[in-house]
Amino acid sequence: ESMIEQPVPTRAEVSDLANAVWDGTDAVMLSGEAASGNFPVEAVIAEATAVLEADSVKHLLLPQVPDEFIVDEANKAREMDDSKRKTKVVASLGPSSWSEEMIPKMIEAGTDIFRLNCSHRRDGDFERVYPLIRRFAKDMGRKVEVLGDLQGPKFRVGELQNDPVKLNNGDVLEFGISADDSDTIREGRITMKPTKEQNALVKAAQVGIDLLIEDGLMKVNVVEKLSDTELKVKVVRGGKLKARKGVNVPDVEIDCAALTEKDIEDAE
Repeated sequence: ESMIEQPVPTRAEVSDLANAVWDGTDAVMLSGEAASGNFPVEAVIAEATAVLEADSVKHLLLPQVPDEFIVDEANKAREMDDSKRKTKVVASLGPSSWSEEMIPKMIEAGTDIFRLNCSHRRDGDFERVYPLIRRFAKDMGRKVEVLGDLQGPKFRVGELQNDPVKLNNGDVLEFGISADDSDTIREGRITMKPTKEQNALVKAAQVGIDLLIEDGLMKVNVVEKLSDTELKVKVVRGGKLKARKGVNVPDVEIDCAALTEKDIEDAE
């Protein structure tokens, strides 16, 4: 995500794009770079250019280079004809890019698919943006698709009472559903808001299972089940716990629908 703050990608990011193309991907996606970054148009141009070049040399790749083979990939002229690009560019729309001024620039830069992240749908933004995409694509004679990315069930810890809480290996903590708005994360207690999905997660948790927090950076193990809404957990892998970080329970089947009420509303 270097292009959120910088107008050019890092060498590692370009290499990752090329490897994705050579591995057979059909599309590559920009998220924060296009939705909220400082250089959304430049990010699309950089991604489209990188995958076009990777597409153009894919036929030169060999499982093994034979003896006396002359490798001339580095000597070829850069491919400039974007019509030859096979890999699609997906750009997430957000405050940096969904204005009437920016959408045609994003299309011109090489966007094939606009992603609307339903996690951030509010105040009629999507209802305003979708007709703009269709109008500009038609006016510019470009085939542009729109991808609605449904949020799905969300499992997150709640709000903090004060500063981020340090979780130390071996600590035993309370982990439960908030009783009210004042029941926030603090020393010795981790809480989740009482949504239907998060109630189902805590209810399904059993002694011995692991709860992964913030993409697994932190891990706690359930040592006691007090009720359907309250657990005792032991910190296995500590860290600094901040508000609204994700919780994942890979070994538990959670009794909740894959589509939430919000998802159904967004899809409609």
